[in-house]
Amino acid sequence: MAVWLAWRAEGKAGVLALLDRILKWDVPVRYYLLASGYMVAIKLTAAVIHRVAAGAWPAFGTEPLYLIPFAVLISTPFQAGEEVGWRGYALPRLAARFGLARASVLLGVIWGVWHLPQFFIQQTDTYRQSFFVFVLQTTALSVAMAWLYARTNGSLFLVMLLHSAVNNTKDIVPSAVPGGTAMFGFTSSMVAWTTVILLWICAVYFLATMPKWKPDGLSSRG
Repeated sequence: MAVWLAWRAEGKAGVLALLDRILKWDVPVRYYLLASGYMVAIKLTAAVIHRVAAGAWPAFGTEPLYLIPFAVLISTPFQAGEEVGWRGYALPRLAARFGLARASVLLGVIWGVWHLPQFFIQQTDTYRQSFFVFVLQTTALSVAMAWLYARTNGSLFLVMLLHSAVNNTKDIVPSAVPGGTAMFGFTSSMVAWTTVILLWICAVYFLATMPKWKPDGLSSRG
């Protein structure tokens, strides 16, 4: 859809410019470390906070840790379908109108709502979980992705990596409530709420340091 819209609005040049961002991988190593380790750091910090506050460790995921890096690498290319649309097409156009910071928040809400159908599917880990908590998380993650996208001068590859890493590492400390029933309420696990708070602490920093938007593209300040 994003490719078709780019073609309709800007022709072949617009499509090539959009797809070229997928191949923008030559960025500083620190951004690779951020993309691959962001959710790991959030979840492990949430586990430590749970241990201190509740006096016990939360449940940890059962998937072997050595498989996670391979899962991230394998699934990163498959994030192109979403990220070409969200960060490649929608974010720049929203940012041109609202500014990058506000656009990242707005897009995060839209991105979260787009996932609503999976909350009704029993085979998913979001089934009957708190949809509002989920949207709070996606909005904070959208801010982080916009910051990373801007700092890497529009690298879709890096936000694809971040997206894949989030999907494959979020359950090292699961947030889901077994048999959850508060789909449209705010009841969720301590891990889920701690994760939300940590993501938003980071999001506040990212919003405060968000690069300025330029009409011809994304600026980078390091």
